Amino acid sequence: MIENEFHTRRQVCDQLERADFRVLTASDAEAGLNLLKHEIPDLVVLDSNVSVQPWALTQQIRLEPSLSSLPILMMTPSGRGKPFAQSLDLGADDYVAKPFTPRELVRRVQALLSWKKGKSDQPLRITLGEMTLDLSGQKLTVGDEPVELTPTEFALLTLFMEKPGHCFTRSDLLEGTLGYSIEGSGRTLDTHIRNLRQKIEPDPHHPEFIQTVFGIGYRFTP
Repeated sequence: MIENEFHTRRQVCDQLERADFRVLTASDAEAGLNLLKHEIPDLVVLDSNVSVQPWALTQQIRLEPSLSSLPILMMTPSGRGKPFAQSLDLGADDYVAKPFTPRELVRRVQALLSWKKGKSDQPLRITLGEMTLDLSGQKLTVGDEPVELTPTEFALLTLFMEKPGHCFTRSDLLEGTLGYSIEGSGRTLDTHIRNLRQKIEPDPHHPEFIQTVFGIGYRFTP
């Protein structure tokens, strides 16, 4: 966990340790990145205020080969702008708004880790058209070009490419990526879909691959 406020750091650490997680902490971005490179953890909980440029920190994590598939849970302030969209745009996989309950924090950490564990034993490739997903390496190539995806974006595209033409409900996609579907989480899904379209669609404003099925959810058409 990377958090610059001592009391928040101590509180979150206690909550996760009670749930039987081993937690390592850092109080600033530089120390946090060094800790990540040395320890290679399973997940990082990152405060959006820990850096003047949190985007730069998440990008450094994504560009580090040993950390590129690391799930990132962003802690955001509540009641200011659109923290959920900002967090996901910064490269996080999920967010939790302060103040949050211990149960909510632990549930979101468990959900992200469960998806990662469930996919770790599938050394498979899926190829549809010019898109190839390497499930063991968590990599996407379009043609010969690599495309950087966050773990949640990768999870979404995996679901889509495993069942091309299938209409997924919003709950299906949330359960299959974040491990839960609760009221208000639809906007989290919409932000991930928007970011994924920006990366794979020739024209994200007129998507060819990830199509909206109005009133239901989304469909992937290769």
